[in-house]
Amino acid sequence: MASATSSSASTNIMLAIYEKKTSTVDLYRPLRNYIAFHYSEREAQNLEDDLDTVKQLRSDIEKSSDSPPARRDLLIKYFKCLCLMETRFPISSDKDHINSIQFTWFDAFKNKQKSSQTNIHLEKAAVLFNLGAVYSQIGLSFDRSTVEGRKQAVHNFATAAGVFAYLRDNVAVKAAGGGSATVDLSVECAGMLERLMLAQAQECVFETTIAKGSTPGVCSKIARQELQSSGIVFEASSQVGIFYEEALAALNVAPLNVHFDKNWIAHVQLKASLFYAEACYRYSIELHEKEEIAEEIARLKSGISALSEAKKSAKGAPAQLLDAASKLEVSLNHNLERAMKENDRVYLQRVPSISSLSPLPAFSMVKPMPLDEILDASKEKMFQSLVPDSSAKALSRYTEMVDDVIRTQAEKLQQASELARVRLREMDLPDSILALEGNMSLPENLKEDVEAVQISGGPAGLEAELQQLRDLKRVNHELLVQTEEQLQKEAQEDAQFRSQFGTRWTRPQSSTLTKNLQDRLNRFAANLKQAAESDARIERSVRDHSALMSILDRRPIESALPTLSKPIVSLDATEDAILGALKQSLRQLETLGAQRAGLEDMLKEMRRKDDILPKLMTSTGSYEDLFKKEIAKYDNICKDISQNIEAQEQLLMQIQAQNDQFSALFNLEDYKAARDRCCKQIEAAISKYQEIKDNINEGLKFYVTLQFSLGELLTFCLGENILGFFVRSDMVPCFYNQQDAITNVKQQCSDFVMTRNIQCREMMEEVQRQISGLSFQDRTSSNQSYPSVGQTHQPPRTMSPHQNDTSNVPQASQPQPSPYYQQPQHPSMPGYGHPHPYGSSQQPHMAPYHAPSSAGPPYPPQQAGQQAPGSHEYGQPAYPGWRGPYYNAHSQQPAPYPRPPYTVSPSYPPHQGGYYKQQ
Repeated sequence: MASATSSSASTNIMLAIYEKKTSTVDLYRPLRNYIAFHYSEREAQNLEDDLDTVKQLRSDIEKSSDSPPARRDLLIKYFKCLCLMETRFPISSDKDHINSIQFTWFDAFKNKQKSSQTNIHLEKAAVLFNLGAVYSQIGLSFDRSTVEGRKQAVHNFATAAGVFAYLRDNVAVKAAGGGSATVDLSVECAGMLERLMLAQAQECVFETTIAKGSTPGVCSKIARQELQSSGIVFEASSQVGIFYEEALAALNVAPLNVHFDKNWIAHVQLKASLFYAEACYRYSIELHEKEEIAEEIARLKSGISALSEAKKSAKGAPAQLLDAASKLEVSLNHNLERAMKENDRVYLQRVPSISSLSPLPAFSMVKPMPLDEILDASKEKMFQSLVPDSSAKALSRYTEMVDDVIRTQAEKLQQASELARVRLREMDLPDSILALEGNMSLPENLKEDVEAVQISGGPAGLEAELQQLRDLKRVNHELLVQTEEQLQKEAQEDAQFRSQFGTRWTRPQSSTLTKNLQDRLNRFAANLKQAAESDARIERSVRDHSALMSILDRRPIESALPTLSKPIVSLDATEDAILGALKQSLRQLETLGAQRAGLEDMLKEMRRKDDILPKLMTSTGSYEDLFKKEIAKYDNICKDISQNIEAQEQLLMQIQAQNDQFSALFNLEDYKAARDRCCKQIEAAISKYQEIKDNINEGLKFYVTLQFSLGELLTFCLGENILGFFVRSDMVPCFYNQQDAITNVKQQCSDFVMTRNIQCREMMEEVQRQISGLSFQDRTSSNQSYPSVGQTHQPPRTMSPHQNDTSNVPQASQPQPSPYYQQPQHPSMPGYGHPHPYGSSQQPHMAPYHAPSSAGPPYPPQQAGQQAPGSHEYGQPAYPGWRGPYYNAHSQQPAPYPRPPYTVSPSYPPHQGGYYKQQ
């Protein structure tokens, strides 16, 4: 026990506590072995720094040469380390635990007594005891003659009381569980020391009150105390206890009554009596001023009696306390003598007995300092990588609890927001208010459809597309006419020569070679005629529905909507007030929505930061208690969410009433009906526009495809593919880049006519030679150019450089020449209904706007400026590059040429007259 004096109204001696002593213990080796065995050697190597820290801290604890503040910091740091070790290292006598560590501590008041246990709780209890002792030493070291000194003393004594209270409530019982512990670590001793430290802290407050010159009544209340700390009220059996009396009561019962020196008991007893008498003295002065002389006399007698009994039994008490008690006793007797004289002469009041007096008024101005923050080890990083299974499972259970809270609250927020949206939509808010202000809007999906129509050109752009149809129809018609004219001209010339030369004119007739071509050209012409009828219907549809579709050209489209305006005649001029109140309520509803968004973000942020694993790793109590404490963090935000939802419900009811007034005043029902009619008109216009647009696109596709089909038809009938005629099937056909295809078709027809002209000249030369009497051998040679059916034909002697290179084609697959009158063997064309295009004239009628698309393997057309040879044998091509079936054409085999990727659509059904959809 240490003491120090203070120059106050009376000389007050206070107590400080010495630390417990300990023996050396090795923590490094057992802890490292446990980590290496239960985790891994690598983990043990990674935790070398933490193990060295533990070792150094324990070594410093064994020494006591540091100053009290440095000692305090060391003890706090080591205690946190012990909390981290407790949840990770099972230290006990169990064979599966760390049983090689023995903690030994000596009693602080009886140095010869000691306790040795394989129990980390003994180590924690001893460290806490020493921490409380150090705080008491620091509190006693301040100069209490100054305001700051008394303030610091109060703080440290209150903190010491908090340490002993923490020791009593959390560790003392566990320390005794591992075997016999010393008395200084018992629950009784920790409680007594807590009361003693509180008494000394309150005494410092009393000294401050005396120094400030407070009224006697206040001083009395401070001197007489009632302990109130952490919601726990410590009461005495017969009167409201005071701190010194409670400490004395603990010292007078086992096991403390035989453990402490008599000087300790005498000091506490004298202190208790001294401050009780001081309270009586101060309170009697207040009674005297109130002229309550009888109670004053009783209070003074009670104080004098307490001092007299304490002086008799306080043997061994410090002389300064005895002297202070004597001086107070003189003051009490002086006031008692004066009060008795005044009562006898003036007041004549009956003096009550001491036992009938009520307890003195008292209130506590100090309480044990909470240590949750000081001793919190959750932020420490030592042994962080070691997570036992029990802690991991507990963390998972807590995470589920938090997730359930977050999920429940998030669902409430989402349901509230959805409810607000639905209710506002039912009331047509805020659209009706925006309409009143001129800010009309379409439904989002309808607005997107209108924008798509306007981007594609709108109804105003349909005329340009119709013009494209006309142009494409004209080009196709011109192509057919020109093709037919060329074929007719050639046929007329052939008939003229056949009539002139008779049987000598052995060349095949044009009608035989072009029969299938003529049939299909006729069908193309029929399709064009039928497509023209469809075009006419489209144009009529555009004209008939132009008024309906004109609404789609309004920009912005919202300008087509009806407007909402104030009543023309106002009876009471309440429109602005009703409208303003409704707007204000909507703003409040929007504010509540923003608050919900913020609350949801707060929930997520709290969940993100809510990591209780460090607390789990340092918690020594029940996990359920920790969970209950931690989950309570969400109570406030859950309460805010409930309040927000309730406020919104009330506000929606208010908005409903205000909107009813607004609707009645501004005749919203008629406006809504007009607006619905306008929206339906827009929908109908969009539907009709899309229908016409689709029909036009079908027409454009038909005409472009028809151009491809004409080229395909000529290719198969003439035995050639036109280079560049076909566009890839995955490309969208466009009218403006089909000029090459049209030119190639015309060129193919010209090639056919030119070939026939060459044959015509050669045939004329042959006939002239026959007439001139040429040799029979020559005639025989001439006839070899026109063998009979089935006669083998010799291959041509030369090959035009413009012909396709077939060097890489297998010999069996390369095309072989055949007689000009033999039907060429083409691959079957899908859609034409016959495997051979020349085999039958009964082909299905081609539907308008569904002409067959084609993409056959192209052959290069005859190059510009190419001239036929002046003379050649009849078995040779008519001109370089010509490979048509009309003169020494060879049979086409399907092997070297891929099957065309195009198909021909079936004819239109009888009830449908064209490509367009029904208007």
